[in-house]
Amino acid sequence: MRKLLIFLLLAATFSVAAQQGNPKYPEGTVFPPGQTPIHDPSMIKEADTFYLFATGQGISVLSSKDAKSWTKEKPVFETAPDWTASCATDFKGHIWAPDISFHKGLFYLYYSVSSFAKNSSCIGVAVNRTLDRSSPEFGWVDKGRVLQSVPNRDMWNAIDPNLVFDEEGVPWLAFGSFWEGIKLVKMNPNLLRPAEGEIWYSVARRKRDFDLADALPGNGAVEAPFIYKKGDFYYLFISVDYCCRGEKSDYKIVYGRSQKINGPYLDRQGRDLIEGGGTILRQGDKNWYGVGHNAVYKVGDREYLIYHGYDAKDKGRSKLLIGELSWTPDGWPK
Repeated sequence: MRKLLIFLLLAATFSVAAQQGNPKYPEGTVFPPGQTPIHDPSMIKEADTFYLFATGQGISVLSSKDAKSWTKEKPVFETAPDWTASCATDFKGHIWAPDISFHKGLFYLYYSVSSFAKNSSCIGVAVNRTLDRSSPEFGWVDKGRVLQSVPNRDMWNAIDPNLVFDEEGVPWLAFGSFWEGIKLVKMNPNLLRPAEGEIWYSVARRKRDFDLADALPGNGAVEAPFIYKKGDFYYLFISVDYCCRGEKSDYKIVYGRSQKINGPYLDRQGRDLIEGGGTILRQGDKNWYGVGHNAVYKVGDREYLIYHGYDAKDKGRSKLLIGELSWTPDGWPK
């Protein structure tokens, strides 16, 4: 009976999120400022064009000249790579939480393949020489599985990837959602697999009762890591509490910082993120039920927070939010 109750609660949660999701829009749709439907955005600029990559069928893509009005583009994948079918039994091509980076002439797009409320998950990566579809060099090449988590074997979840380089140029991949929190693994120089020896760290965690399903309240709700280097510190942004519930979403962005990429990450009160710490950067208000899953992107000498919020004026649908980051004199974001 207990397992049946948990299953019904999970199914109800997913149903509410699906019913309050964004409508489908055809390619070429132009969204005005403040009305771009999106979930889990990551942004990058090539030449005079900004690109957003986000959760969606085959990975959603949008482009813009001014980062205000956005145009819906074709997805990254027309059909999901064949290997993804072995990661999640109910996977039908809806790919989560992509992370875009540019390194040594290539764009690297990490992405998540998973099942709702399960850690039967994989992180994959695809590469491209350009994001401009009119270029003869355009074309995504999938490089396959980077990491995989397996139920009853792993107490971590291979989703929500974020590629980051330390001050010595060594690549790391931050990732994780619920379970035992946020992980950090050292990567090979080719950025396609973990480095030999698999050097892992835990960098953030929330209190969790392992007797309960992950989607139940107060049960380890932490995900969506993004690490940003500024000055002497690495800043770890994470999202806590609950996304994907429309008007019931209470998602929020918190952060901590460390002089070492592997932590410990402490918030403004000195609390360690591995012990449930985190200073709130953004949270819900009268306009947005909840906000979260952020990236940070620098344009010139300005830094921007890119994230999504659940619109209180539009049935809790998820919309794009971009805000400029400023910093306190002692080096904390606000």
